[in-house]
Amino acid sequence: MAKEPHTKWFRVQPIAFVRRPGADATEPGEFYDPNQETIIEVLPRWTEGLAGIEEFSHLVVLFWLDRAARLRRVQPKFAAELREELPPVGFFSTRTPRRPNPIGISCPRLLRREGNNLIVTGIDAWPGTPVIDIKGYFPRDELRLDATVPAWLQALWQRHDEERGN
Repeated sequence: MAKEPHTKWFRVQPIAFVRRPGADATEPGEFYDPNQETIIEVLPRWTEGLAGIEEFSHLVVLFWLDRAARLRRVQPKFAAELREELPPVGFFSTRTPRRPNPIGISCPRLLRREGNNLIVTGIDAWPGTPVIDIKGYFPRDELRLDATVPAWLQALWQRHDEERGN
């Protein structure tokens, strides 16, 4: 068995925070409608870096899941969202916040920019979540028309649609 290479620790800093009007709860597991208007409040010192961002319809937002329990070793397989009707899979196959590096990703729709605030819909982050990067969404680079997903994920999406009345 090959020895693991020595790895460096990395330091990241927040460049923004997620704000949800009317929401002050910060407990993990609390459900927030990802379609609710949400503010990504960029720290003032990074405001100039937003120049031109309002020309994008969508963003790629990376955030630090600061309230999620961090994995220190591989856990047994589990069903996504702990739904027993789904097959057990490893955590890398899911979007669980319990990860070795608790980094979340969303591609929200950018509704508008107001100074250092980006008003979006479609981000599933708790209020107060630190944002570690924002990028414009590039369909040519991000969209993969030949991408496939497992049947269990399609079933989960269908269940979400039914639960939300879509």
